[in-house]
Amino acid sequence: MRRLWIGLTYIVFFLLIAAPLGKIISNAFSQGLPGFRDALTRPEALHALMMTALVVVTVTVLNTVFGIMTALYLVRAEWLSSRLKNLLNSIVDLPYAVSPVIGGLMIVLLLGPDSALGAVFEHIGFNIVYAFPGMVIATLFVTFPLMVREVMPVLQEIGGQQEEAASTLGAYGWKTFWKVTWPSIQWAVTYGVILTVARSLGEFGAVLVVSGNIMNKTQTATTLVYQDVENFNVTAAGGVALVLAAFSVGLLLLMEWSKKRKEVR
Repeated sequence: MRRLWIGLTYIVFFLLIAAPLGKIISNAFSQGLPGFRDALTRPEALHALMMTALVVVTVTVLNTVFGIMTALYLVRAEWLSSRLKNLLNSIVDLPYAVSPVIGGLMIVLLLGPDSALGAVFEHIGFNIVYAFPGMVIATLFVTFPLMVREVMPVLQEIGGQQEEAASTLGAYGWKTFWKVTWPSIQWAVTYGVILTVARSLGEFGAVLVVSGNIMNKTQTATTLVYQDVENFNVTAAGGVALVLAAFSVGLLLLMEWSKKRKEVR
């Protein structure tokens, strides 16, 4: 029976991961190395990869800062009532329950050019929807729970006694955070960053709705792959998809390495 389950596991792994990845590789190199190189060096691909990198970096920085702050408030803020904390916890988990496409649509309805807020921003020359800020907001919406849910369990596990002792000895807030809190949560933050980067790289639905998928303006790598598939340009789509897959695998390996590093320490 055990061998049967192991065999089924290998079959599922092959069907869901190995076979699709092999197909991506074969499509990427269907025209040889020159075709793969051309798929990545065309202007729209270079712009899409650059836009993806900008979104990933911006979202990761914002998600790290505000994710840590939110986790600290939800665990340490005694002035927040339990009902309010439950409400905030539900809001944090909202992206898990809502489709990214719906999340993108909500951003368009709230901040789009036809909305009151969007009209105000557009009047001062600051476009959100169909521009870079909207893409960042959409990706941040999808990835926000990742950092919070990595940091919160660690804060709950270590408790607040050490931080209270540091405050009693005269340490101010930032010093307490860097000397006491940060050493305890740094690995959780590392995992959160890796997950945020991986999720940001692969985000499609919310970004597609908010960005408008405008070539050489608001197109990311995932939406470019979508466009290439729609245009039956499988070689170009496979090339960009292979780059994204390679980054994702690298991030997973980095996470495993960091876990082993943590165990050693």
